[in-house]
Amino acid sequence: MATKKDAKGPSMFETFQEFKETKNIDRTTLVSVLEESFRNVLAKMFGSDENFDVIVNPDKGDFEIHRNRIVVDNGDVKDENKEIELKEAQKIEPDYEVGEEVSEPVDFTKFGRRAILNLRQTLASKILELDHEVLYQKYKDKVGTIVSGEVYQMWKREVLLMDDEGNELHLPKNEQIPADNYRKGETVRAIVKEVQNENSNPRIILSRTSPDFLRRLLEAEVPEINDGLIAIRRVARMPGERAKVAVESFDDRIDPVGACVGVKGSRVHGIVRELQNENIDVINYSSNTQLFIQRALSPAKVTSITLDSEKHKAEVYLQPEEVSLAIGKGGMNIKLASMLTEFTIDVFRVVPEGADADEDIYLDEFSDEVDQWVIDSIKAIGLDTAKAVLNAPREMLIEKADLEEETVDHLLEVLKAEFE
Repeated sequence: MATKKDAKGPSMFETFQEFKETKNIDRTTLVSVLEESFRNVLAKMFGSDENFDVIVNPDKGDFEIHRNRIVVDNGDVKDENKEIELKEAQKIEPDYEVGEEVSEPVDFTKFGRRAILNLRQTLASKILELDHEVLYQKYKDKVGTIVSGEVYQMWKREVLLMDDEGNELHLPKNEQIPADNYRKGETVRAIVKEVQNENSNPRIILSRTSPDFLRRLLEAEVPEINDGLIAIRRVARMPGERAKVAVESFDDRIDPVGACVGVKGSRVHGIVRELQNENIDVINYSSNTQLFIQRALSPAKVTSITLDSEKHKAEVYLQPEEVSLAIGKGGMNIKLASMLTEFTIDVFRVVPEGADADEDIYLDEFSDEVDQWVIDSIKAIGLDTAKAVLNAPREMLIEKADLEEETVDHLLEVLKAEFE
């Protein structure tokens, strides 16, 4: 039996056991790595490891190394690693004869301290590589699922979490909900967004702002989704503010919106709290694009829609009192509707009958009263005439043309004056 300790430190095998116990490397891999590490040292020391038996028993925490040599006549040894003189063999067992195989236990500590230290370093490096690979594969399979971690450290650009096994999970600032406030030691839930593996060093990136985080929370809360009776078709989020979810039922008896929301919102209450009071609108999905856009703009009531399917653009016409509802506070409703439907949505007021009696005027005619760059900015969003601008919502002009409120208000005053 090989001695497991040298005179100046813990055994190499104990070092290995530390990795085994903390990193959950499977038994087969453990044996393979340890045997390979021993054989690398043996090959360097003796020129070959072919005639060595390495027996590893991680359950008992020990190992054995035996060197096998053939007995030859005295003075006929050509390879000291693979052959042994008869007289030397008979010192081990008196009845050995020429041609027989001698198996001797090898005391690993006799290789010297440097060899043992090199072996430990090699082993530690191999175990670390294996641990990284195991971690990478584990979390690669978890991409898109929710995990929990304990807050370990907080920095300006990210929060570091630890899972149950002590693995590091990274939650960058841009993946945090703006109202999130973390305290060391608390448990945080997030979705695994991606697993980077630069230089074989896994970096697990989490997200609480991903639409898939809301999707998974709903799947966990609504049994009908897990049962396959309801499908989540689309999710759009403005994290911590508002979200829209399009759902579809495969059972005519089930109202998908009602099932997801629950009685008095019971099924989304917990999700809303998790997402820092993010307001969640659930609507019925439709493969009819016009109907889907109409539902996505809820609570506004749409009068008519003109689609350009090739360019994924929609012109939506509403009564004047519905325009502000369609756009929403800070343009939030129309932004989410565009994200959900994957159409660029332009909102227009319905022009009352007789309003076209007056002749329209091209914007370029106002260049003496309005700066040309302002006119060009408005034309760039598809509005060429005075009435087109007047029928468009003020908020849309500010946001889409990227103009200051004062600039837009001045433009509207000039255009209105022309028709008074």
